[in-house]
Amino acid sequence: MKPGAMAARMRRAATPALYLGISGLIGGCAVGPDFQAPTAPSVAQYTAGAQPQGTASSTGSGGVAQHFDAGMDIPAQWWSLFHSAQLDALVRTALANSPLIAQAKATLRQASETLGGETGDTRYPKVDLQLGGVRQQIDTSALGIPNVPQAGPFNLYNASLNVSYTIDAFGANSRMLEGLQAQVQNQAEELQAARLTLAGNVVTAAIRQAALQAQINSTEQMLQLQRRQLTIMAQRLDAGGIAELDLKNQRTLVAQSEAALPSLQQQMAQVTHQLAVYLGKAPGEAAIRPLDLNQLTLPERLPLSLPSALARQRPDIRAAEATLHQASAQVGVATAGLYPQLTLSGSAGAEQTHISDIANSLNVWSLGLKLMQPLFHGGELRAKKRSAVAAYDAAAAGYQQTVLLALQQVADSLRALENDALTLQSRTQAAENSRSSLAITQKQYQAGGVSHLALLDAQRQSMQNDLDRTVTQAARYSDTAALLQALGGGWWNAAETEASPR
Repeated sequence: MKPGAMAARMRRAATPALYLGISGLIGGCAVGPDFQAPTAPSVAQYTAGAQPQGTASSTGSGGVAQHFDAGMDIPAQWWSLFHSAQLDALVRTALANSPLIAQAKATLRQASETLGGETGDTRYPKVDLQLGGVRQQIDTSALGIPNVPQAGPFNLYNASLNVSYTIDAFGANSRMLEGLQAQVQNQAEELQAARLTLAGNVVTAAIRQAALQAQINSTEQMLQLQRRQLTIMAQRLDAGGIAELDLKNQRTLVAQSEAALPSLQQQMAQVTHQLAVYLGKAPGEAAIRPLDLNQLTLPERLPLSLPSALARQRPDIRAAEATLHQASAQVGVATAGLYPQLTLSGSAGAEQTHISDIANSLNVWSLGLKLMQPLFHGGELRAKKRSAVAAYDAAAAGYQQTVLLALQQVADSLRALENDALTLQSRTQAAENSRSSLAITQKQYQAGGVSHLALLDAQRQSMQNDLDRTVTQAARYSDTAALLQALGGGWWNAAETEASPR
């Protein structure tokens, strides 16, 4: 008999076991709860009291009124709403180079491969080819056959095809695979959450870097004016024009400004270092030029999804739902452990004393069915089921907490944008008033009506008000980014290869 013919005979001998295994898989039922997705939040609005429909406006850069549009979708690259090529480049670099994204991708691949391996291990029969040979000596007298001539040592060769399959009669394997699929979904959502968080961090850090640079520039300019004022006041003191207390007060003001500058520079260094890490670079390797706040465009229309849609948009909520699904499947696994387990096995092969005869006969085969019913495990199995139920309850509470925090983040962002606009309106008015006062003081100085010291003081006040307005302007940009991030960031509008499976 040729080797191919013998292999065919082995496959025919194993066919009944395979058919029985598939029949068990098809006929099996999965015990335990069938997962039901949580209901969407039933709240009508995000904030307490009247929910903002828009913001106030003011003149100048970043002062446009913003309107919240429930029918507007969020673009996948939501940071592009600021219309800054430099900001777009920063986010693209971060998403391409960040180790956090690479780590999340690798974890997703790991979960997918684990699911694939367990699927193959549990849904299909195990088929193994076994080849072996042994040289042995049998003592017939030790077997109770003393009158048989003693045979000499001989070789024994064997070849067999072994098939085994555990019938998933009560769905233990199905529930396990269901849980692993939920874990894959969880990791896919975690990847989207990592992308969303990284993009939000880059945008926020870049805006903060720009605001700090503006503060540093304004502080340095104000310090120069204060030092010039100090020099003039020292001269006037020598001439008896002012009291010594006025000079000391000015020195205190200069010292306060000098003390504020290193703190701003330290904050600037820290945010620049952090931004470099977001980009996947060492702080010493990245030279990141700050943005110009006045070159950013503040979006006039902002999306505002309904609370009921938020759970389908936020990756962290979707990840929490996948965790809940996995916990539900584990309840099914623990429940199935209380029921019998059926294992079907079979083998077919040959045993010969000459290796050349292995392919010429099929003289060894077996077919078996094993039933294992747990009887007494000291309460272990029921305790495992109760533990799985408790884990499900914990996952359900965690899901609810994630939803509440998401609603809070959107509510906080709405109120922040509303108050930022009002603050900017006041800051803009103060800055315009100080500029008007400065213009009047300059005319008075040219006419000899006020001193140079008064002119410098008017300039300092105008610069301080402009600085305050810049800080508030930056807050509007940051809180706009926070709202877009809190709503989910529009990942569902990304390319199919980047969107998470569902």
